Amino acid sequence: MLFEYIFSGFIVGSLVGLTGVGGGSLMTPLLVLFFKFPTAIAVGTDLLYAAITKSAGAISHHRLGHVDWKIVRNLLIGSLPASYLVTHHLKDIDLYSLQNVQIINTSLGIALILTSIAVLFQPIIIQKSVKQKLKTSLNINTLTVMLGIFLGSVVTLTSVGAGAIGVTALLLLYPKLQLKKIIGTDIAHAVPLTFFAGIGHFNLGTIDINLLMALLIGSVPGVMIGSKLSAKIDEKILRFILVIILLVVGVQLIFKANYV
Repeated sequence: MLFEYIFSGFIVGSLVGLTGVGGGSLMTPLLVLFFKFPTAIAVGTDLLYAAITKSAGAISHHRLGHVDWKIVRNLLIGSLPASYLVTHHLKDIDLYSLQNVQIINTSLGIALILTSIAVLFQPIIIQKSVKQKLKTSLNINTLTVMLGIFLGSVVTLTSVGAGAIGVTALLLLYPKLQLKKIIGTDIAHAVPLTFFAGIGHFNLGTIDINLLMALLIGSVPGVMIGSKLSAKIDEKILRFILVIILLVVGVQLIFKANYV
């Protein structure tokens, strides 16, 4: 199965390069539904996969000045403790029992559906966010920490959410911030979060190292090729295809959770 894993890494990497949406939304469902990996193994392996693949992007965005480290700090204040608490909870349960597999699959399906909605409405949110400022009685830093708590919990449980959901939420919170800084800040936050959550899963024994290496071998050239092709393919078509894929897979995972 080694070639199939490398090829899957290449395909997902190419789609990530094309669309900018994190591999968790694509890789984890692929491992669960197609390769029949236990959901816990798929989630854990994908977290370290995401941390490694996004590291180069985070460094690049930092060098270009596209990272707001104050926002990253506030996100991490919420996300890392939330990730730890979720991992601590997972340690005390049987991740392979029918009931818990159903819970994780359902959570993954919901996260994918939320991601598809975020991807679909992201262009509209970008236009609106430039014109108006979010009205709230809560301090913006408090809201950012709360967003971190949400992302830390969802990402650790499902490996999904650090990309499209994170960017969409940051657009709502920081409408005056340039889109390239929103994306750079989101990636800079995703790296330590997915690495921290991945280490937590490693301690749980839910990481397949051989699978991880095979996926990385395929994804690195895939991301490079996808990034080059993104300039030649209509973004609206790609966005529509991605939304359909995420929505269908999300629904299928929820269906699988109830009929395992």
